[in-house]
Amino acid sequence: MAATAAAATLAAATSSLLRRSSLLRPHGLRVSRDFAPRRFVRHIASSTNEEAAARTAAATADTGGPTIFDKIIAKEIPSSIVYEDEKVLAFRDINPQAPVHVLVIPKLRDGLTGLDKAEPRHAEILGQLLYAAKVVAEKEGVADGFRVVINNGAEGCQSVYHLHVHVLGGRQMKWPPG
Repeated sequence: MAATAAAATLAAATSSLLRRSSLLRPHGLRVSRDFAPRRFVRHIASSTNEEAAARTAAATADTGGPTIFDKIIAKEIPSSIVYEDEKVLAFRDINPQAPVHVLVIPKLRDGLTGLDKAEPRHAEILGQLLYAAKVVAEKEGVADGFRVVINNGAEGCQSVYHLHVHVLGGRQMKWPPG
């Protein structure tokens, strides 16, 4: 909440400064109140919300309770399934960051709440997750260019502690990423 208020204050100050300062804009250019600062603030607020969600999730990461992904696997929560086999499930992200944004998860968590928890016994499922990401990219028509992302821990903005791979595509990816 404080972050949103701070972002709104920043937007108001930036917009006001841009409108009043002839040094910050070419002469004769009028800067609308709806100029970029509002978009910038939305990005800050969105990033802050993601970071807050990740910190909140980290606090209960290793309690062993069911995650939203466990409920999706059990079909207790509906999802748009893209790919499924005996070991992994892939479904569309409800908050897509690209035209194609699919999550690939192991059906059995087996202590694999994040990549930092991987052990030698997880090598097979880790390989299956990456292979499934390739299959998803082919099915979604983005095999010529896609990104695979694994967020790990609060600083990596992991918000669900059930290891998952993001498959992103359908637009030009930028470098460096966030």
